[in-house]
Amino acid sequence: MTKPPLTLYLAAPRGFCAGVDRAIKIVEMAIAKWGAPVYVRHEIVHNKFVVDSLRDQGAVFVEELDECPDDRPVIFSAHGVPKSVPSAAQARNMTFVDATCPLVSKVHIEAERHHAAGLQMVMIGHAGHPETVGTMGQLPEGEVLLVETVEDVAHIAPRDPSKLAFITQTTLSVDDTSDIVAALQARFPAIVGPHKEDICYATTNRQAAVKAIAGRIDALLVIGAPNSSNSKRLVEVGRAAGCRYSQLIQRAADIDWRALEGAASVGVTAGASAPEVLIQEVIDAFDDRFDLTREIVETAVESVEFKVPRVLRQAS
Repeated sequence: MTKPPLTLYLAAPRGFCAGVDRAIKIVEMAIAKWGAPVYVRHEIVHNKFVVDSLRDQGAVFVEELDECPDDRPVIFSAHGVPKSVPSAAQARNMTFVDATCPLVSKVHIEAERHHAAGLQMVMIGHAGHPETVGTMGQLPEGEVLLVETVEDVAHIAPRDPSKLAFITQTTLSVDDTSDIVAALQARFPAIVGPHKEDICYATTNRQAAVKAIAGRIDALLVIGAPNSSNSKRLVEVGRAAGCRYSQLIQRAADIDWRALEGAASVGVTAGASAPEVLIQEVIDAFDDRFDLTREIVETAVESVEFKVPRVLRQAS
């Protein structure tokens, strides 16, 4: 039986970013150095396949530090943690490794610098997301006001409207965030912004690649986890760019083939915590069903690398 033709547009960059790559290496190197089990507070990155793979190697994932024994190493996830968490680990004389993405740490440092200068912070982010919780937890209670939408800007009540700065979660929609920033600047003209954009290079690049393919495709599939902020933003960016069928899938088994009937072109991208093996699995699934033409649409080349902490680079 002849397979129908289909063009698969592969967005690039897609998949793992430097911060995710570093976080996964940290867990693997910690297991190699100290043996299993190694505890990880929260999912190291938001991807079930990655977490299950590390669990098979000897990682134990917990939500809170009090679930960890004193005598085993614990790793803090790439999303960052409130200051109270490493303080509690130190008080218990625990061995701990911080896998916070350096670009998230940059936002933490920024918040502390503004706080030291007497400014109250406004954080643009998603309530309850581990990165938002971790960043807000760098400063004392009440020093960070959270806004999620343009509408929220009208309702915040800062201590002194002339002494404000803003920071953002690193995985937000570039376009949505710029609208919120504009609203903040309109209401608080003296508000201080970051020296350099807080939304990370990987989030920005993946969203730009989706915009580049959106006009050429009948459907967009984003490979990523349902709790992955940057993956969910890619789905939204695809829809906003004109792709009516824009769906998040965790892997090939989640593809709704009936929804793709009649499609001549499909775009594929992946969030920053989705491994290449899952991307290839999706490509192979299309190859099985269609006479496939593949086209890579590359909008940026990434060469960023982050070192793992010194404690893991030292010999056991």
